[in-house]
Amino acid sequence: MKRVVFLSAAALISTCALAQNVDRTAYKSAWDKAESDYKVAKDKCKSLKGNAEDVCKEEAKVALAQAQLDITQKYKNTPSDVSRSEHKVAEAQYDLAKERCDDQSGNAKSACKAEAKATYERTLAARGDHTTTGAIADNARDTGSNVAAATREKSADASAAMSDTMITTKVKAEMAADPLVKAMDVHVETQNGVVMLSGFVPSKAEADKAVEIARAVKDVRDVKSSIQVKK
Repeated sequence: MKRVVFLSAAALISTCALAQNVDRTAYKSAWDKAESDYKVAKDKCKSLKGNAEDVCKEEAKVALAQAQLDITQKYKNTPSDVSRSEHKVAEAQYDLAKERCDDQSGNAKSACKAEAKATYERTLAARGDHTTTGAIADNARDTGSNVAAATREKSADASAAMSDTMITTKVKAEMAADPLVKAMDVHVETQNGVVMLSGFVPSKAEADKAVEIARAVKDVRDVKSSIQVKK
């Protein structure tokens, strides 16, 4: 009887060790693929010029951070690891929002960056990050006041431009979170609330899903897609 129990325990230990090894292997494989996809997306940005290239690189970073968060949640899912990954996503989205603001100038640019900072700090406060929540709230209020003051001074065109920037950021974030759409495959631009999608994707399903995601984002007036399916 003791021998049976011993053998059963040994088998259980062996099975657990095998499962852990498989998980580690799968985790590393998924992580390496995410980094490989990021390098490919970043290289594609070289064909662009000026701030468009910088924005493209930041979009690739957002997609990488989101992919790494998904991998962490699937294979590790410890509070500390997930928290660090979520923080990286928030930082990447903030950097992207700031980079998009560089397409503007004057009060519009200042308001755009202030709104990007306020959004970032609200995200951290909502997640309960280690930064003091009260300090974040105070900064958010101060930033909100700056945004309001700048908004009163800028023109209607500048307001539309800022809104377009935030719409584009939201669309890219939603795509990065979707399991079907590879955000790095789709380029997003917004003009006067009209979202324009372009790029090459491996399937019609992904192209249709990208359009569906864009249409679901608040304040989007219309979606125009020139996404092509790879042959």
